[in-house]
Amino acid sequence: MPKYDDLSRSLVAFDQNSTLVAAIEMGSKGWLVGALVPGLERDPRKKLPPDKQALLKLLDRWCAEAARKGHPIKRICVAYEAGRDGVWLARWLREQGIEAYVIHPTSIPVSREHRRAKSDRLDLMLLLRALLGWLRGEPGHCSMVAIPTVEEEDGKRPLRERETLTADVTRLINRMTSLLVRHGIANFNVKLKKAGEKLAEVKTAWGEPLPPEAVAELQRSFERLRLAKQQIAEIDKARRQRLEKAPEAGMHPMILILARVFGVGLMTAESLVREVLYRNLRDRRAVARYAGLTGSPDESGKKRREQGLAKAGNGRIRRALIQLAWRLLRHQPESALVKWYQARTADGRRDTRKVMIVALARKLLVAFWELVTNGTVPEGMRLHPAKVTG
Repeated sequence: MPKYDDLSRSLVAFDQNSTLVAAIEMGSKGWLVGALVPGLERDPRKKLPPDKQALLKLLDRWCAEAARKGHPIKRICVAYEAGRDGVWLARWLREQGIEAYVIHPTSIPVSREHRRAKSDRLDLMLLLRALLGWLRGEPGHCSMVAIPTVEEEDGKRPLRERETLTADVTRLINRMTSLLVRHGIANFNVKLKKAGEKLAEVKTAWGEPLPPEAVAELQRSFERLRLAKQQIAEIDKARRQRLEKAPEAGMHPMILILARVFGVGLMTAESLVREVLYRNLRDRRAVARYAGLTGSPDESGKKRREQGLAKAGNGRIRRALIQLAWRLLRHQPESALVKWYQARTADGRRDTRKVMIVALARKLLVAFWELVTNGTVPEGMRLHPAKVTG
């Protein structure tokens, strides 16, 4: 198999007579690989175990078959849908000199006529058809996932683990509160540090101690709650230590710049940078579109209406931005963006405020993008005089 170091070949014209195009329908127990091989009348398909070396041998074999038919392979393109396996296979294939792409699953058009048949073979054909159209220079066939580096992907893990732990804390608190309410106890604060020690003093609505199994369940829940809070504190401490030890490494300068804004904490700053602001986005519209904060118009003939947010982008960032927008109304009263929001919600209507807070969140994201990329400080926005590391 030929080895390629220059993956910019994806920008050149597609030559079907010297290009092997393969698609993979990935499953947990096996991969179905199909290809368009120059010189072969059939479109070969092969079921493989989920093994990268077996895939490489199969591509080698198809290259040899094409060469025997008088079509030496100069370019190999492989694609699969984004899913549970992530992008590790694409990274590995690129290390072998093979063009590898990961396709957004929802970007592949499907037939809407009657009930649609679905199988791995049919899904593979759709993948191949979409990939071929994209390679021919027709971007409407599908869209590709931007493949992050290992370091970029790994940098998101503490943030996402913290988000999961925070959800666990909320779930445990709600579960313990509900269990106490079942026994007529509504004024016991389970969030207190010594709440577990005070369970023996708690009396039910009929003046008796809590049943022993309920107490045991609550004690176990308190232990899980304590562990979750401890792990959250460890993640926060490790974040501060990373920034203090290497303030100029990687994305740390962008995080520290954003954390200088009053009302923006380190966790919010790191989340915004690692999820969206580090990306090489084309313009302001692309930044807002990535977070799903752009509209979805419905226009046909004389009819024209707005369907609301597209919500096709990063939902994690969209939620964080809307929460941040509410927070900055208090922390940045002199900001031009906050004054813009206040002028448009002067009627005091709740619906107007809810709609305009989304517009403010979109403007904030664009303003923060300009702040971390070219140093443009939004008009009237207050910054801390020095870098914030805690």
